[in-house]
Amino acid sequence: MIKESEYKKRRDKLLKSLEKNSVAVLFSAKYKIRSNDTEYPFRQDSNFYYLTGFKEDESSLIFVKNKDSVKTILFVSKKDEVKELWSGKRVGEIEAKKRFLVDEVYTSDKFESILKEHLLQSKTLYFDFALDYSKVKILKRYAKQLAIHKNLSLHVEQMRLTKSKAEVKLIKKAISITKEAHHGAMSYYKLGKNEYELQSEIEHTFKTNGAYSDAYTSIVACGNSANTLHYIENNKPLENKKLILIDAGCEFEYYASDITRSIPVNGKFTQAQMDLYNLVLSVNKEIVKMIKPGIKRSNLQDKTISLLTKGLMKLGILKGSYKTLIKKEKYKKYYPHGIGHWMGIDVHDQAPYKDSKGKEISLNKGMILTIEPGIYIDKDDKDVPKKYRGIGIRIEDDILVTKDGYENLSKDIVKEIRDIEKLYSIP
Repeated sequence: MIKESEYKKRRDKLLKSLEKNSVAVLFSAKYKIRSNDTEYPFRQDSNFYYLTGFKEDESSLIFVKNKDSVKTILFVSKKDEVKELWSGKRVGEIEAKKRFLVDEVYTSDKFESILKEHLLQSKTLYFDFALDYSKVKILKRYAKQLAIHKNLSLHVEQMRLTKSKAEVKLIKKAISITKEAHHGAMSYYKLGKNEYELQSEIEHTFKTNGAYSDAYTSIVACGNSANTLHYIENNKPLENKKLILIDAGCEFEYYASDITRSIPVNGKFTQAQMDLYNLVLSVNKEIVKMIKPGIKRSNLQDKTISLLTKGLMKLGILKGSYKTLIKKEKYKKYYPHGIGHWMGIDVHDQAPYKDSKGKEISLNKGMILTIEPGIYIDKDDKDVPKKYRGIGIRIEDDILVTKDGYENLSKDIVKEIRDIEKLYSIP
């Protein structure tokens, strides 16, 4: 768990980055209707959670940085017995004052009057440009008086790039649960089953180990389905002698894991599957070894493209000269995505890839990113030897950048062919 003192340090750091005579406003997430009067499970806005650790809706946060005051103000829902009967207990103003290390706490009905007071003394307003605040009357009414509007999310996202020890610990916990789920999928007897049955086994493991939710919709893609990158239907049979691409990771206390493994339905890789798998695995290992402070994601991407292109040429999937294939981006037909992304509170963590001057950010200690090379060959691609058609493979790990190199946080989730085959159990 992350201590209240860490959330306070984050708020203090954010305050320091704001201009003088400014006000910054951040709102909680809202419940979203799913089917008439039922709602999707609530998940707090990631930036709001990062700065507060507070999981309730109808809450907000104001940062004030004027000549007379530098403070943080939290607004929470009123205690209401009738609402709590239907929707559960609320922390309330009194308890929030005890629990959260903010300067002031009020109930949400006082938000507009207090914000108005501080806006009238300010020159700059910070808020998240990506969010729709059109229904927040006070912002709409008074923000026009302020000539300067700045995007608060850019400041928070920059902070989220570097993970604290407590954050890394939570991500490691998420990955340890995800490991049990993937190993369970590898050992699960899959013949005669459906993709959704395997998905249910994976997500059952998440929940029984304390992970309330998956970090994203699980992909369980058998055979040619793996060649649809965001395949989430998960409703086709698990066919004998086919591979299953499983992209699944749990979220633990708001922190994500993101793991992909590609495994055979019957527990045994065919030779063609092994050819492609070993190529992807070798690239995965090679790119992970490159990770250290100072390296850029573009360096990793370029190396991935080079290795995959050479490997596909060797297998007779790409034909022609290496330089021409690279120049004409022929590899994109079989590897259309990037090598990885930031990961943290969000599975695609809301953190920048370029600095304020538009230059690519180099890796640095404390950053976490995924490494996920892949090869995707459609079943109808007649340009490819028949034995490789209909195979899609991705191998994805979660990597922490350290002082001198890297730590593969998901190294214990097996990915060698012999280890995957060894786990498979026949009843």
